[in-house]
Amino acid sequence: MPMSQANPRKRIALVIQYIGTHFCGWQRQTAERTVQAVIEETISTVVGQKITIHGAGRTDSGVHAAGQFAHFECESLIPGYKWAKILNDRLPPDINIRGACEVPQDWHAQFSAQWRRYRYTIYTHPTPNLFIQPYAWHYYQASLDETLIQAALTPLLGEHHLAAFQRTGSKRSHAWVNVQAAECSRRGSFIHIEIQANGFLYGMVRLLVGMLVDIGQGKLSLAQFQDIWKNEKRHLVKYSAPAKGLCLLRVGYPEPLFPPHIWFDTQPTFLLTH
Repeated sequence: MPMSQANPRKRIALVIQYIGTHFCGWQRQTAERTVQAVIEETISTVVGQKITIHGAGRTDSGVHAAGQFAHFECESLIPGYKWAKILNDRLPPDINIRGACEVPQDWHAQFSAQWRRYRYTIYTHPTPNLFIQPYAWHYYQASLDETLIQAALTPLLGEHHLAAFQRTGSKRSHAWVNVQAAECSRRGSFIHIEIQANGFLYGMVRLLVGMLVDIGQGKLSLAQFQDIWKNEKRHLVKYSAPAKGLCLLRVGYPEPLFPPHIWFDTQPTFLLTH
């Protein structure tokens, strides 16, 4: 029997969580531990084939993901939905597959996506907390006004050329971004900043948060902030917020592949009663 009949070629979609602390980002690199490489090697051991996975977004070193999407192709009789348990039995504890399913050959984790959403968490209490430290920026040096941060975010809605928030080294041909949501909220000692867009520039969210902290404490005015990004004054954007506070929250597609509890909002938020 021909190989194509015995083992039909399938495209499998995955919803992936990972704690980014001990990864050098998503994308495969020579001699570095990355999420893509670990998952590819794990799948390859199952099917006995060299596998390439394609992610919806390329998170940087130290950045977490609650709802990263990816896909791969392989020749296998394994049903799509079984891949989550098969991989979780073999993957290290800082990667978790939330769901898996077979998808059409024209579905692509990156190119079929309509938007990505990131959340940045800032912990403002002066006392350090070891259980929060891996997932938030402990910023206590000055009080932050979340209403000022929200006022700075609102004009970013819509399509803008955001070259001021792009790190050097990007291979992207332009800096146009359609920002669909930009929200700041406070819950006790925690400030959450969420940005949703059709795509993100290299280092965009962390550079943006670095400036928003200056706005929140009154060091930078709203007018100065708008002047910087509207006139692309990249040289004035000097600080990038720490990677550990950033999480790829979810990715949106025209037709959801999974029920909401699998992918929609799976990063818990902290709440301290004291």
